[in-house]
Amino acid sequence: MSAASLHWRRNMYVCLFGSFTNVMAMTLLLPFLPIYVEQLGVKSHAAIVQWSGIAYGVSYLGAGVLAPAWGRFADLYGRKLILMRASLAMAICMSLIGVSQNIWELVGLRLLAGVLGGYASGAVVLVATQTPKERAGWALGVLSTGTMAGTLLGPLIGGVLPGLMGLRETFFLAGGVIFLAFIATCVLIHEDPASIPGRARRVEGAWSMIPDKRPVIAMLTTAMLLMLANMSIEPIITVYVAQLVSAERVVFISGVVMAASAVGSVLAAPSLGRLADRIGTWNLVTGSLVVCGILLIPQAFVSNGWELIGLRFLMGMSLAGLLPSINATIRHNVPEGTGMILGYATSAQYAGQVLGPLAGGFMGGHFGMRSVFLATTAIMLCGAAYNCVVSRKVAEVRVITAPR
Repeated sequence: MSAASLHWRRNMYVCLFGSFTNVMAMTLLLPFLPIYVEQLGVKSHAAIVQWSGIAYGVSYLGAGVLAPAWGRFADLYGRKLILMRASLAMAICMSLIGVSQNIWELVGLRLLAGVLGGYASGAVVLVATQTPKERAGWALGVLSTGTMAGTLLGPLIGGVLPGLMGLRETFFLAGGVIFLAFIATCVLIHEDPASIPGRARRVEGAWSMIPDKRPVIAMLTTAMLLMLANMSIEPIITVYVAQLVSAERVVFISGVVMAASAVGSVLAAPSLGRLADRIGTWNLVTGSLVVCGILLIPQAFVSNGWELIGLRFLMGMSLAGLLPSINATIRHNVPEGTGMILGYATSAQYAGQVLGPLAGGFMGGHFGMRSVFLATTAIMLCGAAYNCVVSRKVAEVRVITAPR
């Protein structure tokens, strides 16, 4: 038994910690980003809003563009090396953001963090490729809790720490915590050198190595549609809540609504991972898309904020099964040493994160808030139908070509 298989649980938990700290650091500045942008010399309200959006989104743009390249690098030189690089780069970038002197330095460092970071996507590659296939769904479900918890707790932590220790000191602390993840990655993660495909052969034409590309294409499409559907709603949540509650409660209820989905995902991810191992990851992807689509319909017709909170919580629980199952399905349908394909999945997610807010803003502005929920329902159900058709065709081919 290889060293990787002996240590896969420890690898998973270290990656869980590293993913949490890195994602938390990327999101903790959300509550005070406009304040920090103003401190860096941006004065007008419109410019502050614009630069805040640029500074936040540029990291994901950089990460999405480079994800396949880092996946290829991992295939050639090792997954552990990718995680070490990403955590060290993030620790340095977060600390340097704390000493930024102007808006250009902030944007540049956020871009650099996205380009050189990517710990969470690298962790998916390591866990997916070194965990036994029969436990991959569960392991990726556990790993996804780190990412979702970081997304949930990052803004909460960012709302508290600056008042206790200052804005710049918050970045220094975040950099220090990520440096601990770097040390844990160096010391505790074990990767069998023989398992690195690049040591035996160069990985050329990762796409051409896939025997049946339909499952992979379906998962890449689903990853993009998932994030597009989710992010199309996020920008309008506060405006939508304002139609449901009194003005003095808008901020509070909006925050709870945004957190409810993440809480539901964190709670449900491990259980859905185990369910995926039993019923098949592709079946879980299709089922989760259907449930998400159904839950979006009543969100368009709620009469108060608490109804929306409950529905977003349930939707978060159903969403928890999607990303881990997407990655696990890709893992089951590609040969060893094609981590670059998992990088494509990450890029597909980032594409959805960029397109979603644009589509949601356009729909909400021109056709009303309810149209966003209903259009997203259509996207999720179409995605479920597409996955159902492709999975059946793939299953039929495998039955026909199976040795007798």
